[in-house]
Amino acid sequence: MSEEQPNVKIYTTPTCAYCKRAKEFLKEHQVEFQEIDVAGNREAAEEMIEKSGQMGTPVIEVNGTIIVGFKPDLMKKELNLT
Repeated sequence: MSEEQPNVKIYTTPTCAYCKRAKEFLKEHQVEFQEIDVAGNREAAEEMIEKSGQMGTPVIEVNGTIIVGFKPDLMKKELNLT
């Protein structure tokens, strides 16, 4: 399979249970991702809010598409997983 890896960013906080589940989901499906902890990073938090309009985590960006919260079905669709 020579498909390119999707560009995935996940904005998280250390205490967020859904962030943990979203990261486990990505690992389970062998999807590489960049984790951005917004708890202590004001710049990253502002970037997340600007992109999503949300202050809550997780915010997941897949190739420019924003997913707010842990939504496995939507993540599968955006990641082209079966």
